[in-house]
Amino acid sequence: MPDTASEIARLRAALAASEARAEAAESELAQTRAVVSTSEAMIKHLKLEIAKLRREHYGHSSERRARLVDQMELQLEELEAAATEDEIEALNVAKTSAVAGFERRRPTRKPFPDHLPRERIVIEAPTTCSCCGSDRIVKMGEDITETLEVIPRQWKVNQTVREKFTCRICEKISQSPAPFHPTPRGWAGPNLLAMVLFEKFGQHQPLNRQAERYAKEGVDLSLSTLADQVGACAAALEPIHGLIRTHVLAAERLHGDDTTVPLLAKGGTQTARLWTYVRDDRPFAGGAPPAALFYFSRDREMAHPNRHLAGWRGVLQADAYGGYNDLYRGGRDPGPVLSALCWSHARRKFFELADIKESARQKKPAHDISPVALEAVKKIDAIFDIERQINGLDVASRLEARHQLVRPLVEGLHDWMQTEQGTMSKHNPVAKAIAYMFKKDRWDAFTLFLNDGRICLTNNAAERALRGIALGRRSWLFAGSERGGDRAAFMYSLIVTAKMNDIDPQAWLADVLARLPSTTASRVPDLLPWNWQPSERRRAA
Repeated sequence: MPDTASEIARLRAALAASEARAEAAESELAQTRAVVSTSEAMIKHLKLEIAKLRREHYGHSSERRARLVDQMELQLEELEAAATEDEIEALNVAKTSAVAGFERRRPTRKPFPDHLPRERIVIEAPTTCSCCGSDRIVKMGEDITETLEVIPRQWKVNQTVREKFTCRICEKISQSPAPFHPTPRGWAGPNLLAMVLFEKFGQHQPLNRQAERYAKEGVDLSLSTLADQVGACAAALEPIHGLIRTHVLAAERLHGDDTTVPLLAKGGTQTARLWTYVRDDRPFAGGAPPAALFYFSRDREMAHPNRHLAGWRGVLQADAYGGYNDLYRGGRDPGPVLSALCWSHARRKFFELADIKESARQKKPAHDISPVALEAVKKIDAIFDIERQINGLDVASRLEARHQLVRPLVEGLHDWMQTEQGTMSKHNPVAKAIAYMFKKDRWDAFTLFLNDGRICLTNNAAERALRGIALGRRSWLFAGSERGGDRAAFMYSLIVTAKMNDIDPQAWLADVLARLPSTTASRVPDLLPWNWQPSERRRAA
C-alpha cells in the first residue's frame, strides 16, 4: 500500500511537471508567434516606406509602383491587426505561467493636433498615503494620458430675434431689417447647406442616404426638401461658377478629358459623359491659380467639345479622341486649337504588354511579356525622369533642358520605334502601340512640348480632376436627369477647384453661402478659392 501511495505521488508530480512544461511551451509558442507577427508587420512597414520613397523619387506616374504601394498598404493593415491579436494572446498566456510576457514594439503615432480642444478629466486624488496611511500628503505633479475621442454631430436651431419698438410720439414701429439668408425661405443655415452639397457631390452620398442618416439623428428632412435646397444653392453660387468659367477659358493652355457617367433613362440607364477642362499653370511657374471646369452631356459627340470651347484658342492637352478634331481645323473661327497629346496614354499601351506582375497574376506564360514593349517603357521612362526634374521651372528653363536632354531621347525613341515597326506584322500588339503614336499627324502633337515650355508631357492634370468622379460612380449610381448631370458638373467645378487650391471645399462653401447674399458684385471675386479668406481670419486681421 505505501508503494502504491508513493507511486501515485510520483505520477502526480510528473503530471504537474508535465503540465508546467506544457504551459511554458504554450507561452513560449504564443510569444514566438507574437514576435513573428510583429517582425512581419515591421518588415512590411519598412518595405512600404521604401516603396513610397522610391515612388516619390521616380514619380507618381509609375502604374506598377502605384499598384504595388496599394497592395502593400493592404497587407500591412492585415499584418498589424494579426500582430495585435497575437500580442494579446501572448499576454493572456503569460498571466497563467511563469514565462515573462511579450512586449511588442508598436508603430510610432503622430501626436494629436494642437488645434483640437482638450477636456481635462481629473481622477479623484488620494487623501492618504498609500504606504503608511498618513493624511499629510502634498501634490508634487501629475501624469496626463491623452485619448482621442469624437463627439457625435450636434444639431441646433438658431433663433434670430428682431425686437419691435413703437414710438410714443409718432407711434411708428421700428425694427431691425431681416437678415440675409443663403437661399430663399431661409430655413437652412450655410453650414448645413455646405454639408449637404459636399456630401452629395464631394463624398458621393445621394440625398436619400443623407435623409435616412439625418432621420436616425432625430432630424426629419425629406428627400424633396433637401433637393429643393440643392437647386437653390446652385442658383446662389452661379456668380462664383461664372468667374471660375471665365478664369479657365482665359488660359492659353488647357487640359481636357472626359469620363463615363450612367444617366437614368427609360427602361434602364444610358452612358452619358462628364467633361473637364483644367487650367494648371504651376508646372511652368505660371502665376495663375489652378481651376477646373466641368460639363455634362448625354453622349460623346463632337459637338460637345466644340460648344464647350467655342471662341477659345490655344493649346489643348488631351488624348487622341477624334471628337476634338474639329477644334484643330485650319478654318476654325477664331483659329485652330493646337493639339498636344498625352505621353501617359502612349506609355500605357506599351506598359500593358510589358506588365510582368499582371501577367503573373493572370497566369500568362513568360513569353507573353513583350521585350520590345518593355524596352519602349524604359525609353519613355527616361523622358519622364527628366521632365519630373524640370517640373515647376519657368518656360525658358524648361525649353533649354528639353533641347539639351529630352529632344535626343525623343528622336532616338522615334528612330527605334520605326525600325522595330518595320520588322513586325501590323496586327502585332506592339506594332499597334507604335502606330498609335505615328498615326496621321500625331507625332507632331506628341512632340509639341519640345518647342513650348508651357506644355506638359502628360494630361494627368485632367485625369486627376476626374478621379473623384470615377471613384464615386458606385455610390451615386447615376445622374437622374440631364438637368441633374448639369448640376453635378456645376458643383464639381466648384469643389474640384477648391481642392486644387488646397482649400477645404465644405468650409469654403459654408463661408461663401453665408457671405454671398450681402456681397456686392464687385466683391464677389474675393470669394473665389484662391482669393478666399475665412470670416474669422478677416476679423482677426
